[in-house]
Amino acid sequence: MHAKDILIDGYGRIREEVHAVLDGLGPDELHHRPVPDANSVAWLVWHLTRVQDDHVADAFELGQVWLSQGWEKRFGLDLPRHDTGYGHSPAKVAKVRVGSAGLLADYYDAVHEQSLGALRGLAANDLGRIVDERWDPPVTLGVRLVSVLSDDLQHIGQAAYLKGLIQSAAA
Repeated sequence: MHAKDILIDGYGRIREEVHAVLDGLGPDELHHRPVPDANSVAWLVWHLTRVQDDHVADAFELGQVWLSQGWEKRFGLDLPRHDTGYGHSPAKVAKVRVGSAGLLADYYDAVHEQSLGALRGLAANDLGRIVDERWDPPVTLGVRLVSVLSDDLQHIGQAAYLKGLIQSAAA
């Protein structure tokens, strides 16, 4: 098995979990925050998608789906165009309000398709290419792709836990 096949499988698991978490959630559940400084399911899914979009696009020298396919306008958030949610305060988390779970799922799917296209074109020696020299040691493409995978799985796990809390409180 080639390393790219493992990455493709891993990114596919993120997609499966995004859809499972969003399934059946209405606006109130999407935006519920158990305490004022907590993240909502909507914010968690938006953020993990923005990070994947930003980091994979940058690593492969592609345009971000958020901007190139008009998702920024469809969401209409009161945030800077390139915002990914990194370092958001509770007030900024509250600004991430989406019209529906379907909108989040559709944006994730568009990002996932771009990510898969990039991953399918990988050759083994591509993974050692330096994509970010701001770190010591510099970040390789392989490390960046695993970092995004790890971060996204952590955030979707948080969203799944939050969905469970919301649903158990409603029962």
